[in-house]
Amino acid sequence: MNKVILMGRLTRDPEVRYSQGDNTMAVARFTLAVDRRGRKDANGDGTQTADFINCVAFRTNAEFIEKYFRQGMRVLISGRIQTGSYTNRDGQKVYTTDIVVDEQEFADSKGTASNSNGDNSFQAAPRPQPGNAVGDGFMNIPDGVDDEGLPFN
Repeated sequence: MNKVILMGRLTRDPEVRYSQGDNTMAVARFTLAVDRRGRKDANGDGTQTADFINCVAFRTNAEFIEKYFRQGMRVLISGRIQTGSYTNRDGQKVYTTDIVVDEQEFADSKGTASNSNGDNSFQAAPRPQPGNAVGDGFMNIPDGVDDEGLPFN
């Protein structure tokens, strides 16, 4: 079985290209910084580093990623590992490892990701209060929330 599940932050905005020909296909490439905990040092503190993992998505997954994913967002993806190789211009063989994305989702709330203050610290979005519900059992959307970017109707 070849199954990968990763949660990490996008190192930059995804790069999306479209194939040529009769049946154009979107291809999104991005890199996830996935935290890795290291061994404990002499003080008992664990050092934390990150692995930078190349990911690629196709078709509707790529179009979704192009529309909604941005640098710094924490996302959750699942897919499979795919390895390959090619010969570069210098005649050297280069080996590649990518995660082919089957599914993707947001790991932070919209408010959390948009409240970044530049130092990669994020605030939690305010929790809705039960008193804000209307008679039909649904909560009112507060003023200033951008409905246009939501991924549903």
